[in-house]
Amino acid sequence: MRPPTWKPPTELSPTEQIVAKRIRKAKLFLFLRQSRHSLFDEQFQQELARKLFKDSTMGKCPVPPAQLALFIILQAYTGVSDDEALEAVVMDRRWQLVLDCIDCEQAPFGKGTLVRFRAALIASGSDRRLVERTIELASTTQGYNERSLKVALDSSPLWGAARVEDTYNLLGHALRKALEVMAKKSHQELGQVAQEAGAEIVANSSLKAALDLDWDDPSAKAQALTTILQALNQVEAWIVEQSHLNESTTELVEKSLADARLIEEQDVEVGEDGCPKLRRDWRNYVNAKQPHLVVRS
Repeated sequence: MRPPTWKPPTELSPTEQIVAKRIRKAKLFLFLRQSRHSLFDEQFQQELARKLFKDSTMGKCPVPPAQLALFIILQAYTGVSDDEALEAVVMDRRWQLVLDCIDCEQAPFGKGTLVRFRAALIASGSDRRLVERTIELASTTQGYNERSLKVALDSSPLWGAARVEDTYNLLGHALRKALEVMAKKSHQELGQVAQEAGAEIVANSSLKAALDLDWDDPSAKAQALTTILQALNQVEAWIVEQSHLNESTTELVEKSLADARLIEEQDVEVGEDGCPKLRRDWRNYVNAKQPHLVVRS
């Protein structure tokens, strides 16, 4: 199923005009708001949909790719994590101005959708196309400094699943979301369901606190990653045994588990000792797996 085309207003609304006048710094927000209809014209939106949805990687996505792509541009430029960026959409009117969601109470999409979209964007080579179009538009319109924009976007660490230090939490978040669906379905507490599934660590409000490790010790980080991935394996095996699940519940749970596996694929590799470890350079991995795509640093 192809996602919807994004058609936000071109002219500023009265509320948007007030927000725009108050932006004294970070003029990138104004540039993107004024140029988003040119950056994501009909042709480019069709190109994104065609490349990103030619297989089942993204599945059904009710969110327009253009809106997600614009979010990623903002995130890359500001250099914040996924959680911080999603919070900014709700708390910062500059982000709302760009993304056409003034006074929204929640982000137009969740972390799982963002992670899957970014992975598909990179795998298709569309991330470079997005950056190049944005820089070219800044140059031709003189709406923003081309050089500073290029440096910020090309050097951003956010073209992977997320910042590497967030991998543990991303995996834990995806696991927790799957178990929350199961808890709601069975009218049980999350802790009880997590225990049944063999993943007690994700029932805690803080995954790292639940692991109770010395995070300054490299061996502790390896142990944490092993523990989280073991929990993922156990939850997947446990879900298979739950024959009473209906189709909608199964779909929600499998989507969260698929998010976890996608994060694992992008951020984790097997070390010489046979144990999982975080990739030292995610860009080198992408270049090796996708030779047609050069991820610059």
